[in-house]
This record gives sequence, structure tokens and C-alpha cells, in this order.
Amino acid sequence: MLAIFHKAFAHPPEELNSSASLHGSMKPKLPEETLKEFLSAHPTNTFSMSFGHAAVLAYVQLDQPYSPNQRLFCASDDINCLFLGSLNNLCSLIRQYGLSKGTNEAMFVIEAYRTLRDRGPYPADQVVKDMDGSFAFVIYDSKAGTVFAALGSDGGVQLFWGIAADGSVVISDNLEVIKAGCAKSYAPFPTGCMFHSEGGLISFEHPMKKMKAMPRIDSEGVMCGANFKVDVYSRVNSIPRVGSETNWTDWNSH
Repeated sequence: MLAIFHKAFAHPPEELNSSASLHGSMKPKLPEETLKEFLSAHPTNTFSMSFGHAAVLAYVQLDQPYSPNQRLFCASDDINCLFLGSLNNLCSLIRQYGLSKGTNEAMFVIEAYRTLRDRGPYPADQVVKDMDGSFAFVIYDSKAGTVFAALGSDGGVQLFWGIAADGSVVISDNLEVIKAGCAKSYAPFPTGCMFHSEGGLISFEHPMKKMKAMPRIDSEGVMCGANFKVDVYSRVNSIPRVGSETNWTDWNSH
């Protein structure tokens, strides 16, 4: 899957951007170049949706009707979701949220996000932590202009993110796509973490701990975009719990 968001909407961590991308032999590409190459690599079974200059979402449809690493795309009321993987407890989550039996993982993530966005009674970190399985998802709320992404903690699914030539954020499960589009300005998306364009990056497993950027050197000895890990020695003073007067995107205020 591939998701690209203009920097004005995504607000990516500064540490993702490596100065080595400007001086190396391979330069980062513009988003439209990355999208064109992604679609041309799979000419018969790709789907993409663009939202002006703000965002683009694309994925490759699998031949099998079901796979543990299924790729799904769903949209509802301006909420668009790319989902990779599967949830072991999807049935119980469907019952918990009062959804229909035919709801798939991407549909569920949209409803969970909608609950959070509309100030439901659950903290964002707990909602994502309740998802059991190997999964990654990227949501673009085209009405609010916000991005929400998360990666499960079991390592069964990989996700990468980086910075394109114009500063846009590129997210994909395909490492080669990220390398080609972002040069040295990329890193693995940290497992057990979620990112919101307004709230930043946080571990949903350890929401009371801050995230820190760790310098990353590639096999050529060149500084790349940083890895992000939980700072085990830090502590966030408080995490606001979502209520009728609290905006859920302020999850890491302290």
C-alpha cells in the first residue's frame, strides 16, 4: 500500500528528514513520480484515490479473496482507510461497537476512528491497543484534513515512512518504494505506535512514555532518517482521557 500526504497536513517528525538525501547520488522524488512508479509496477490490479494536493492513497489488490496479509480500502463520510493484515478479535470488536457482521477490518477502523474523532469515551491508545493481530492502517480524514496511522506490536506486518522531495510524507509497506521515493530520508514505522498529524507519534503500548529519535546509519555508513523508540526513562505527566470537553487528538499533551 502507498499513502502520500502533503507536509502541511501530515506534520511529520523532523528527524525523518536526512540531509544525506540532498547530497547523495540518489535524490528523493516528487510524490507524483513515486505514485506513477507504484501504479506502473502493478498495472492491472492497483487502486488509487487522490485528494487534490493534500493526499493520495493507493494499494495493490491481492489475487486471493482472503489472506492473513490482506489489503483493504474503505471510505465512509470523508474518512478513508488503507488496512494491511488482519485482526484476530474482529468479531468481538464488531459486537463491542455494535457493527454489522459483514464489517471487515478497514470498516471497523473507520468506525473506531469516528468514535474517537467525535469525542467518544475511550482514550485513543486504548482503542488501538484493543486490536489484536498483525496489522497496519493509514486513515485520511479529508473533511478534517488529518492523518492517523498505526502499526501493530507483534511485528507480523511492516510499515515504513519517509520524506519526499517536496517534504510530503510517504507511507508504505514496501521498503523499495520508500527507498526509491525518499532516498535516505526514511525509517521503519515503529511497532506498537500510532501517529496523528496533530498529536504526533506515541506508543499505544506505553502511552505514558515519551518517544525519542535514535540516529540510524545505513550499510553505507550514511545517516538516514531516525528510528523512533520509547524512552523508558521518561514519563508523560498526564494523558487527557477523552470526554465531552476533550479533543482526542490532544493525547500527548502534558
